[in-house]
Amino acid sequence: MSTYSSQAKIVCTPKMLPRHLWVSAADIAGRINPINVPPIQRLSLVAPAFALQPEHIAVLTTKFWHNGGVRLTVGFLDSPPADLRARILSHMNAWGTTANVQFVETATDPQVRIARTPGDGYWSYVGTDILSIDADQPTMNLQEFTMAMPESEFHRVVRHETGHTIGCPHEHMRRELVDLIDPDKAIAFFGATQGWSPEMVRRQVLTPIEEGSLWGTAHADPDSIMCYQIPGSITKNGEPIIGGLDIDSLDASFMALVYPKPGSTPPALPSPPKSKKHAAHTPEEAFDSFDASIKSLAAVAPGALAGNPCDVWRNIRGTVDEIINALQAVGTLLPIAKRAADVLQQLANLLNVLCP
Repeated sequence: MSTYSSQAKIVCTPKMLPRHLWVSAADIAGRINPINVPPIQRLSLVAPAFALQPEHIAVLTTKFWHNGGVRLTVGFLDSPPADLRARILSHMNAWGTTANVQFVETATDPQVRIARTPGDGYWSYVGTDILSIDADQPTMNLQEFTMAMPESEFHRVVRHETGHTIGCPHEHMRRELVDLIDPDKAIAFFGATQGWSPEMVRRQVLTPIEEGSLWGTAHADPDSIMCYQIPGSITKNGEPIIGGLDIDSLDASFMALVYPKPGSTPPALPSPPKSKKHAAHTPEEAFDSFDASIKSLAAVAPGALAGNPCDVWRNIRGTVDEIINALQAVGTLLPIAKRAADVLQQLANLLNVLCP
């Protein structure tokens, strides 16, 4: 019987579809659940000069299933023993405690196909993207999982990968948490512990999700099962991002909103721990921050607003981020400011895609 070493912890590397499938997969996601389609019409209202290409839209498209409920069939590609199959399925169905989510095993044309390929790590395609994978290929890998694995690893790994399968991206890739990580330290750390190249670290840890495409909570949840454990040795302030070892209350409540059970009352979302970036402000501090940001934009505007649209955006991008942060602070006092910050953030994220 194989044994498990606690020093061999592997973190997830979610799979991304080949580029030639991006547009068709985004179309599938939009037809399954219209909420997946990004709010691109807002950009056309304020920046008609930008011509959005299908790939730009595809990058911003989320991959949730329809909110009438998720029932996905599961197959195992390497014929693991029955007790292991049942144990994996039981942890996949942990998401069904609060959400209308169910996984059932089948030997005929399974939608979720699990492999245990040695050396291939832990990964899953996200949400509806699994429909674009060839029927003889895995959609999830649980490297060498056996019954010898401790129960904690079934919680940490199987439930995490299943979160991807029902449409959840990595929580630590939201900008609020990425901004806390020191890039150089992260590259050195993941290179040493995971064998990742600098490019892999940038892609998997340091590149934030475009939050304008996210249907999610107002702030990142550092305790989410979908969040990596990030040590304090690679954060800018020396404080760790604890990461999640199991589905937390915010995970469960949010997925109950995404996939509500019939006849259920949508739960109120508990507030995630906030980073210092979104710490509480007094009214005076909030409005002073907003006023300073507006003055900063006014100071750079005369020289910045000349040139082609992408050059203009690059010149003012940093100041716009400051205004968004200030609006979010004021938004704790005035809800209309929060809504303005959300709209401005969505526009900024779209412009970041178009003008990298």
